[in-house]
Amino acid sequence: MVMTHSIDKIRCSVGVTAYNEEANIGALLAALLDQHLHQVEIAEIIVVASACTDRTVEIVKEFMAIDNRIELIEQPKREGKTSAINLFLKTASCDICVLESGDTLPHEYAVEHMVRMFRDPEVGMVGAQKMAVDTPDHIVGLLSHLRLRMEHELCLEIPRLGEMIAFRKVFEQIPPDVAMDEAFVEAIVVRQGMQVRYAPDAIVYNTGPTTVRDFIRQRRRNHAGHLYLKHKYGYKVSSMQNSRVARIALKELWGIIRLVWVLFLLAIIEGVSRLLGWYDFAIKRDRHVVWNMAWTQKQNVRDVRLNRENGAAQEAFSIKTQLKR
Repeated sequence: MVMTHSIDKIRCSVGVTAYNEEANIGALLAALLDQHLHQVEIAEIIVVASACTDRTVEIVKEFMAIDNRIELIEQPKREGKTSAINLFLKTASCDICVLESGDTLPHEYAVEHMVRMFRDPEVGMVGAQKMAVDTPDHIVGLLSHLRLRMEHELCLEIPRLGEMIAFRKVFEQIPPDVAMDEAFVEAIVVRQGMQVRYAPDAIVYNTGPTTVRDFIRQRRRNHAGHLYLKHKYGYKVSSMQNSRVARIALKELWGIIRLVWVLFLLAIIEGVSRLLGWYDFAIKRDRHVVWNMAWTQKQNVRDVRLNRENGAAQEAFSIKTQLKR
């Protein structure tokens, strides 16, 4: 007889803050209902709609008819994200809370990979990896992708969480004067002696700014909020540790320099190859019916592919091991 051991699932409350999110709220709720859960259970999904003037509320009500775990709180007046979060905290029934912005989309394993980390009683907060879905085909899109990649590298050392977070409900509310809610939660968790973890395998998608003005507006707002948090509450987020940020920026810069050098080298090699090809065609008059083979290309494709995948898996395991330490 095979013995099976059932594991008590970790129940969590999911909160979604939304202001005029008719373009995304349906996809977001569908993604939350379709999460792949094994060690985790979503007990409730609480949407706080702040003075929405579009179809956000109507769409949420349509999903409420599909799944009774979805609840709606309507704010008649827009009072800021902190106010919406406090309404969620007041309503949430679970000790573990997941908070997500209404303009994002979670990967199908995002909630599982975040919340399961709370089996460790030392963990007080977990954050997902942010990933932009818009293509970097213009300068602002490229800047957004580069910033998120740098933020990912920083989070592997010292987590700086946002967009989608999970935390233990060890406080009643966030002070109304705090704009950077994720950073304040992080400060509370750290001061209570618990750990802040980063879950790079929990992906949350969003779109970055598409104009320079919006990019500056976003970065300006975030930095002002972090400065206020440091000034009044004495907590400094990792992104304000300039030496670490500068080191990661230099690493990215070195990568760009190497890329430019490789492209330059590729251009030279391609030019030489085309010149030799012209010589073979115009001078030697070779038809190349019988090719002069590139022998290093003759390899077992399956074995090379497996070796590459094994190397990537080992690297991912190494990163996870470092994060657990």
